[in-house]
Amino acid sequence: MNKGYAVFCDADRRFYDAPHRLTAIAANGASSAGGAADCDRSGRTGGTEQTGGIGGIGRPYEAARRAAPAGWQRHQSGDWLAFRPLATQLPAQGWKIHVSACLDNAEKVLAQVWDYCVPRDIAFKFMPSRYLLHTRNAKYADRAGSGKFITVYPVDDAQCRTIAEDLDALLAGEPGPYILSDLRWGSGPVYLRYGSFTERHCRDEQGELRPAVEDAEGRLVPDRREPAFHLPPWVPLPEFLRPHLAARSATSTTAIPYTIERALHFSNGGGVYAARDQRTGRRVVLKEARPHAGLAADGADAVTRLERERHALEQLAGLDCTPEVLDWFTLGDHSFLVLEFIEGRPLNSFFARRHPLIEQDPSAEALADYTAWALRVHGLVTEAIDAVHARGVAFNDLHLFNIMVSDDESSVVLLDFEAAAGIAEARRQVIANPGFVAPADRRGADVDRYALACLRIALFLPLTSLLAVDRGKAAHLADVVAEHFPVDRGFLEEAVAEITRGRPVPDTRAPATHAPSPPRYLPVEPGDWPYSRDSMAAAIRASATFERHDRCFPGDIAQFASPAGGACFAHGAAGVLYALAETGCGPWPEAEEWLLRAIRKPAPGTPLGFYDGLAGIAWTLDRLGHTATALELVDVIRAQDWTGMAPDLHSGLAGVGLALDALGASTGDSSLLDAALRCGRLVAESTATGKAAQRAGLLYGGSGAALLQLRLYERTGDPALLAVAADALNRDLDRCVRGAGGALQVDEGWRTMPYLGAGSVGIGMVLDDWLAHGDDERFTRARQEIVQAAQAKFYAQPGLFRGAAGMVLHLSRTAATGKGPGTGTATGARTDTITGVSPDDIARQIGVLAWHAVPFEGHLAFPGEQMMRLSMDLATGTAGCLLALGAALHDAPVRLPFLPPPPTGRWRGPQDGS
Repeated sequence: MNKGYAVFCDADRRFYDAPHRLTAIAANGASSAGGAADCDRSGRTGGTEQTGGIGGIGRPYEAARRAAPAGWQRHQSGDWLAFRPLATQLPAQGWKIHVSACLDNAEKVLAQVWDYCVPRDIAFKFMPSRYLLHTRNAKYADRAGSGKFITVYPVDDAQCRTIAEDLDALLAGEPGPYILSDLRWGSGPVYLRYGSFTERHCRDEQGELRPAVEDAEGRLVPDRREPAFHLPPWVPLPEFLRPHLAARSATSTTAIPYTIERALHFSNGGGVYAARDQRTGRRVVLKEARPHAGLAADGADAVTRLERERHALEQLAGLDCTPEVLDWFTLGDHSFLVLEFIEGRPLNSFFARRHPLIEQDPSAEALADYTAWALRVHGLVTEAIDAVHARGVAFNDLHLFNIMVSDDESSVVLLDFEAAAGIAEARRQVIANPGFVAPADRRGADVDRYALACLRIALFLPLTSLLAVDRGKAAHLADVVAEHFPVDRGFLEEAVAEITRGRPVPDTRAPATHAPSPPRYLPVEPGDWPYSRDSMAAAIRASATFERHDRCFPGDIAQFASPAGGACFAHGAAGVLYALAETGCGPWPEAEEWLLRAIRKPAPGTPLGFYDGLAGIAWTLDRLGHTATALELVDVIRAQDWTGMAPDLHSGLAGVGLALDALGASTGDSSLLDAALRCGRLVAESTATGKAAQRAGLLYGGSGAALLQLRLYERTGDPALLAVAADALNRDLDRCVRGAGGALQVDEGWRTMPYLGAGSVGIGMVLDDWLAHGDDERFTRARQEIVQAAQAKFYAQPGLFRGAAGMVLHLSRTAATGKGPGTGTATGARTDTITGVSPDDIARQIGVLAWHAVPFEGHLAFPGEQMMRLSMDLATGTAGCLLALGAALHDAPVRLPFLPPPPTGRWRGPQDGS
């Protein structure tokens, strides 16, 4: 689970949106609750959830409502509101000053800094609302940026010292969270860091675009922004900062009787560590809490929550289902709770090795065995919650990650009681996993009862994060569980009743013979083409926001990470328009005009890549008939320095080269082919030196690089290019391992990945195309084993690059064979046979997509990454599902860019019966 998605849930109840949008809504006179009140329980995780529950949290501070003083410029940039005196010339980089504050003193601190800076013509910026400050300091906020409320920009080191001294005196005694990335001035809320003042970018060692500073030779290098103080090696530490650096190093763990062995987990509130008691040798867990940081929905900081956990566990002392409190101490200003170390595995880890739907065709015995196990585990968890309730405590944060199952699977222990409260207090939930977020009307023990109901479904189908979008999905998920597992229907109906309590939900079960058909949950099944196509297209059209400048179609949070995010191919308008056009949904002039406006003047720092930047937008515009504008973007791309650019397909040279090659072919401009060949040479050099070795797969690994060499080989006939492509593919295969049943997946060290974007299926797509030109025993065997990875019955998400849609697309075009289900023998055993991909295989995966689908405005739509909100983009959402279904079902070939259905591929339209 990526905790970064939580903060993007507040501004809209159905789509991910930028946090500052909530403040903008409030500033324009609308109720801040209008965007978030109904979703303050609908998917926020870790500590940033439910922030809409704090009254007036979206309302801007008084200073944020002020006009710029005479001679000053006011500028909004993302979460920040900046004020700069026009007459002041700032350096490009230097020592900047940060001021931290708590929710309760922030407005006072801001007023004091304003009154100090404005008369002295000192530039500054700040978080303009309580809401944005809360999200910056929340439990799962970015640790490197946490605590930064105000940034002040001195013109030189001398002024930096003066400002730091003055603000330290002015703000003495004001509390604020510690800024981990900075050097603290004394003991107050003033901090300093050397970094960039202006927006400049360079590429890091992996070729990714990063904020930049100049080094001693005048070269741009990454401006390191980490949760630890870092001084660039060419920057001398000013003498006035030396005492503060010495003070920072004064605190150590040598004074405590515990040896920390490893970190188990980090959040903005502190760390969790496995340790050993030096006095007894006993293994323990240390939980750390930083003051004023790691805020929960009710504003409680990490120290307050750790004190709550200590109090709750002391009330529960002696229970087998809770850890024992062993010690409590303070180091520096951080609090530590010492707990009993619990042996076992968290419940979520059992899915990868036990859940039968990870197989293509699980046996009835496997399904029955798993059902018995799941029911037994749920019973153990229920008994544990009952025991906690009997002591008068509500757990308030039950989910798959907070349940430790013993090694022999005979018992469970509940972990992480920082949200616990007395049942009699009837508190709302303030911390929650997105799949277990209780509705706002649940209090006390009812919060745990709701989570237990979600667990009934999640143990079989861990998709309950979809309830954040629509609680009515519970009945649909229960139907899927009942269809695949021999579980008592009453067990599931009780869960649905609890989840949907207070909300009427239609019965989605199949009707009896000749009975009137009940209302269906989905407006149309994904496999019911072309009606599903028309429904998805209608959902996309209904989501369009032509009046916005940052995006037209709601998608992944990556839309807000770069200047081209709302326009690019992966997450923006270009990919959406491509999917619509490719599946025969007709032109959409209004959306095309939005895209043309969005890229008329590319902003500094706009990526060049295919999926994240200008290359993909140019390629799409050319296909849509806007060739002149496409070539203008090509001129921008060719004018940039490609040195150090990553070799990958997503944002690197492989994607740029493929786009230039295709544009050269469509326009007849031979110079574009030359530029594409140059990309190919640079990619080959990078691949040979191992620059792309950190990742594997289509988007970020050797397979994307191989795809460029393969297409250039088809263009030129140069056999050396085919050999370079083979080398890149072999490098990716070296990163793969065989999992259950022999399926080949990318090994990421801590998990294996089958998916189209960064998993083995993307490698298989390029292997198919390479094998159309050559023979290779390893490649032939690998693509057969990769097909098995695309035939599991369960994928956690529906998206094109990280979910079931990518499996549909691959199975629809591959000519590979794989291990298929065989027939039963006389003894009841099963045998496996090597078969080609059948229409039934594709239909089964299309059916899996329905498990994730959610209606939007009466149309078929799909959730995005993490499934807390819907998405319309190509990489994670509805447009990608549309493209995948089109590849399987449309009456003309539908393709992923640069991966057309091969002549010997699996694609078949519905007219030929498949």
